[in-house]
Amino acid sequence: MKTNANIFWILTLFFAIVAAIYTVWSVLDFYHGQIEWAGTITISLCGVLSAFLAFYVGKSYKSQGGELPEDRLDANIDDGDPELGHFSPWSWWPIILAGAASLLMLGVAIGIWISFIGAALTLIALVGWVYEYYRGNFGH
Repeated sequence: MKTNANIFWILTLFFAIVAAIYTVWSVLDFYHGQIEWAGTITISLCGVLSAFLAFYVGKSYKSQGGELPEDRLDANIDDGDPELGHFSPWSWWPIILAGAASLLMLGVAIGIWISFIGAALTLIALVGWVYEYYRGNFGH
């Protein structure tokens, strides 16, 4: 993970340099002579995103106390933590939620009346997914 953080810091530096060059180049352009805002902001935000990722990966690396077993070449399979979380292997609710969210966004793009249907289905899918383990065969 330390290598990943370093790669993201290098990308941050690269995007900062490229954004500066792009801005100067667009100002010195013979035809327009002004800043081209779309490209300048886009490249600058790529640098900001790389900095966010580098910071997060670096902080995660430090909070875990160094190298994870997955990152060491001499580690065995048993060295890793077997409990990674709880996942629903037979759940259909994420697929229904994705479809409902797609309808919601489609309604924003095409017609607002589709958004109302998508919002209702999104709410139903969220409730179904959250309360999936409170009823039926897997209730507890």
